[in-house]
Amino acid sequence: SARARHYLYVILNRRAPAALLRGNVWHVPKRLDTEAMHAAAQRLLGKHDFTTFRSVQCQSDSPVKTLDRLDVTRAGDLIEIRASARSFLHNQVRSMVGSLKRVGDGGWTADDLEAALNAADRSRCGQVAPADGLYLVKVDY
Repeated sequence: SARARHYLYVILNRRAPAALLRGNVWHVPKRLDTEAMHAAAQRLLGKHDFTTFRSVQCQSDSPVKTLDRLDVTRAGDLIEIRASARSFLHNQVRSMVGSLKRVGDGGWTADDLEAALNAADRSRCGQVAPADGLYLVKVDY
C-alpha cells in the first residue's frame, strides 16, 4: 500500500497558448495571483471531509483524507501546483486546482475556499480543472 502520492498540476498562465505544450498544461489566459492561491491552498491542509472536491463517480468509502502538501508556485508563465497525500478522492486534485484558479482570478477569497470545503457539498466546488496538466510524479511505498 502506498504511503504517499505526489501530484503536479501545471497551468500555462499567459495570453498566447503554447503549441508545444498543448494537451500537457491548462492554458489560463487571465493573470492569476499565485500568492493568493498559495495562501488559500494552505487552508486545505490537514485532515478534512473533502466531499466538496469529490467526483460523483468516486467509490472511496470515506471522503475524509489528510492533505499533507498543497503548494502553488510560479516560474515565468508556468504555475505549478504540487499536492501530496497518502490517498486522494477521484478528481480531488483537479477539483482543488479549479477552485484555487477561482481564487487566483479574484472570483473567490481564501475564506470562500475554506467555506466551500467546510460545506462538504459538491455543488460548492469551483470548476474542475481539465486533465491536461495533471501528473502523478511519485508514489512512496
